[in-house]
Amino acid sequence: MAFGQKHCVTLDAYSAGELTEILDLAVRQKADAEVYRRTPVLKNKAVGLVFEKPSLRTRLSFEVAIAQLGGQAIYLGPEAGRIGEREPVLDFAKVSARYLDGFVLRVHDHSVLEECAKHGGVPVINALSDDRHPCQALGDMLTIREKLGKIAGARIAYVGDPNNVCKSLAVAACKLGAEMVIASPHHYRLDDGFRKVLKGPGKVREESDPQAAVAGADAVYTDVWTSMGQEEEADARARVFRPYQLNEALMAKAPKAVVMHCLPAHRGEEVTEGVIDGPQSVVYDQAENRLHAQRALMTLLFA
Repeated sequence: MAFGQKHCVTLDAYSAGELTEILDLAVRQKADAEVYRRTPVLKNKAVGLVFEKPSLRTRLSFEVAIAQLGGQAIYLGPEAGRIGEREPVLDFAKVSARYLDGFVLRVHDHSVLEECAKHGGVPVINALSDDRHPCQALGDMLTIREKLGKIAGARIAYVGDPNNVCKSLAVAACKLGAEMVIASPHHYRLDDGFRKVLKGPGKVREESDPQAAVAGADAVYTDVWTSMGQEEEADARARVFRPYQLNEALMAKAPKAVVMHCLPAHRGEEVTEGVIDGPQSVVYDQAENRLHAQRALMTLLFA
């Protein structure tokens, strides 16, 4: 199938077939490095990693993937400031595209990604925005496929703040036929505008009771209660989300489920050490799969 996407700003416009194509290629590349070494799609190309937020997994996985595909990563970190402060995003996109063959952007404002995709003329990949984290979701779906043997029909319980990670995971789950239950307090629910993009054979529903959400799940996922940029809300969020901690008592409701977390984790807050370090945890395999999913994505975007 011909891959129809030019950018990866969100997963909203991706078809189930395109998502499956990314995951299929990731599986092949992970099993045999010759799959990507034979045709290094980034040979003699430079990709800009422009990160307004600090990163470990995202930066490392993209830099390694770019190198494995024969390209060079040019990194501009948070010290360079936010895109659009020194000059309009339009000028940043048009000028940078004269030097670069693609952008990997980790930003605060999601509209920056959309504007770069509109004006840059080269592939733009969302490495995280305040609104979405599509590459995390691709790695997560690859992990679920590996650990469960399937995505369609899998039951995923997400416990905690329905943040950018949760949103992208929900979009992918819907498109690929999984059932996702999100357990969070009433004041931290998905907004109506976002619910409109949830299309596909899968189902996404929200639940106040974390025990009801987790019961019988195949995968149980959590993330930090306070994301970057929300530090002033940390104390209030800690109080509200305390009943949604992923702990041993909650995991007893899903004794066969894999435990997932996008990392970094605040051990003792959203997840206990006994759970994240326990036998059900797949968080390090999940972190590794960021590399394989992103390398497959870039192979298809730049081919």
